[in-house]
Amino acid sequence: MVLVGAGIVGCALADELTERGFTDVTVLDQAQWLAAGGSSSHAPGLVFQTNSCRSMTAFARYTVEKYTGLGCFDQIGGLEIATTETRLADLARRHGWATSWGVESRLIDADEVAALHPLVDRDKVLGGFLIPSDGLAKPVLAAEIQARRAIERGARFEFGQKVVAVETAGGRVTGVRTETDSYPADIVVSCAGMWGPVLGEMVGLTIPLVPMAHQYAFTGDVVAAAGGSAAISTESLARQPILRHQDADLYFRSHGEALGIGAYGHRPMPIAARDITGSEEPFTKEDFEPSWDAAVELIPSLAEAGLDRGFNGLFSFTSDGMPLLGEHPGLPGFWVAEAVWITHSAGVAKAMAEWIVDGQPELDLHSSDLNRFEQVQLAPDYVLERSCQNFVEVYDVLHPLQPMESPRPIRTSPFYERQKALGAFFLEASGWERPHWYEANASLPEVAEVPERGEWASRYWSPICGAEALVTRKRVAMFDMTPLKRLEVSGPGALEFLQRMTTNNLNRKPGAVVYTLLLDETGGVRSDLTIARLDHTTFQVGANGNLDLAWLTKHAPDDVFLRDITAGTCCIGLWGPLARDLVERIPNTLDTAKGYFTGQKAFIKNVPVTALRLSYVGELGWELYTTADLGPKLWDTLWEAGQELGVIAAGRGAFTSLRLEKGYRSWGADMTDEHDPFEAGLGFAVRKDKDFLGKEALDKRTSDKKLTCLTIDDPHSVVMGSEPVYHQGKPVGYVTSAAYGYTTGLNIAYAWLPEGVDEVEIEYFGERVKARAAQEPLFDPEMKRLRG
Repeated sequence: MVLVGAGIVGCALADELTERGFTDVTVLDQAQWLAAGGSSSHAPGLVFQTNSCRSMTAFARYTVEKYTGLGCFDQIGGLEIATTETRLADLARRHGWATSWGVESRLIDADEVAALHPLVDRDKVLGGFLIPSDGLAKPVLAAEIQARRAIERGARFEFGQKVVAVETAGGRVTGVRTETDSYPADIVVSCAGMWGPVLGEMVGLTIPLVPMAHQYAFTGDVVAAAGGSAAISTESLARQPILRHQDADLYFRSHGEALGIGAYGHRPMPIAARDITGSEEPFTKEDFEPSWDAAVELIPSLAEAGLDRGFNGLFSFTSDGMPLLGEHPGLPGFWVAEAVWITHSAGVAKAMAEWIVDGQPELDLHSSDLNRFEQVQLAPDYVLERSCQNFVEVYDVLHPLQPMESPRPIRTSPFYERQKALGAFFLEASGWERPHWYEANASLPEVAEVPERGEWASRYWSPICGAEALVTRKRVAMFDMTPLKRLEVSGPGALEFLQRMTTNNLNRKPGAVVYTLLLDETGGVRSDLTIARLDHTTFQVGANGNLDLAWLTKHAPDDVFLRDITAGTCCIGLWGPLARDLVERIPNTLDTAKGYFTGQKAFIKNVPVTALRLSYVGELGWELYTTADLGPKLWDTLWEAGQELGVIAAGRGAFTSLRLEKGYRSWGADMTDEHDPFEAGLGFAVRKDKDFLGKEALDKRTSDKKLTCLTIDDPHSVVMGSEPVYHQGKPVGYVTSAAYGYTTGLNIAYAWLPEGVDEVEIEYFGERVKARAAQEPLFDPEMKRLRG
């Protein structure tokens, strides 16, 4: 095995691999020594564990634990402060994340902030968020220690070796070539950091990261500038928690008598990977001036200490702020571990070693998987613009529904112009514009029935969402389901392949539709799918995203053909008790008497459709698919026929509420490959009388937790997900999905909890709200509406 890059990620991965007995490892680097040329050489070493993403926090937790044990981590704590009410509220939200993910933390008042950081102007601060286990990693030392451990187990490190080619044969990796030597290998891992895109080009793989300059400056002597205060000395300065002043995009750490100041408040300064000659760029003092002013405002003694020097250090940003981990989808043996900061380095290395050696990491990595992006999201301009925006927003208070504003629109369904005419409010996902509600429905009388909610939950929401949900239950609504991933799986071996890959029985007559699961080798839920058998050798697969396509493609034999048909097709979810009445007002060939979970080819007037008798909202109706060119005609035909029945267009806000009332899971939120089907409440989709990938491991799994339906007593406290759940005063789980159920009149949250837990509290922005376990589904438990 060859690892390309001897920065902290390459060294950590060599350590983790050799610890697992995988000792035939060679690490190559173009520099002359460990961590000498990339971001690891100049990184300030801050490790802040709290993140909205569970896996990112887990990466950081392991990094803290490992580096502390290796003696290359200074656990002085981390402190985030608020100078605005908005930030103060967000610190309470972040405290909730930390609690959910098992990191000890607490909220503190301004007096305690000042006691921990005497240089800070007490009057500028409203409060803080303290994480005692955060601290400072020593990146170069950490790299050296891990490298030496790997070398003791048999690994080799070769320096001054710039990789110029990745060699392949028979469709897989066979080694790498440098300027002077060749290194055979059946596995190559790119840990090249900022140079990752250059290595990716060698194997036809887009590595969607952007190297960017980040300003870091050193002050003069702040101890002297403090005027000999007894509270400030070189020793006490070194023991102060790392300070983050996110309202001004700043962080601070000590360097002897000086402070180091990191700034994100300047303009993005990207550089092409091929143009990088070193890890540091000259300091542009004019870009730092606003940050310096903000630093002096918070720490007045800096005015006397002055600014000594600085540099613009290069490191990697991605379009969604997450790392890039995984195997090349078209070249087995070529792996990527890129866009990884010091904070997450050891944790990422552990996960990658598990993935390579054992075939599956313990952690769910879907949000970091290299293959998560749609093709349009790999366009160079898209990657550049989104990555620069992520730099700008790195310390911003962001709502979980808040979309990027540019570049948009990129992907639009054939119904887009109709939706705009109805006043659609669009949010974006995977490049798709998705209506969340329609202003045309603002006059619906049902709007008056929708309860108000708190300020945070009211963002990117409208009471129109509730009205649309109520009308769906009362009459009929049209939902645009076009953005959902659709695959065509065909060929002589299609049935055998899908039978092997999924948990339910697909050996049914053409016209059958089956809900089933993809499991990984450990028995975890990799995805949930809806599969329609169109004929004896052709299946339409409703998937969750590009990861499903990559997974199925990886395992498909030669007699099976996979095709992503999403862009060339479109779909309207026609749902509600009057859905059949609406269709029957149109000349059609649809057999409207066919039951739930059936599919058929038909015509809706002049439009050929594939009609699947399904409903993700729990109502009578169909998913109606046609080709993209006929999408507008399908919309207009249904819309015109439904006017006398009171048809409306409804958005994702209503959709989410309706699906939670029915207890339908959302993969990636409610369950991942860390969960098995039975604890996730999906055991009904598992057929134990057939063989499938992951079955043997599934039979051996045990669990004492389950995905639990909760109803919250306070109707106004609509939570958003990731909040901690308490039982008898102790944190025991976390929320996955949540919404207000407009039909049931219940405030709903799903959470992972221990078996048998009933009455709980959910911490929401620092306050506890009561909730209780409920029998699911909350709406139509006898399924009469669906099967009507």
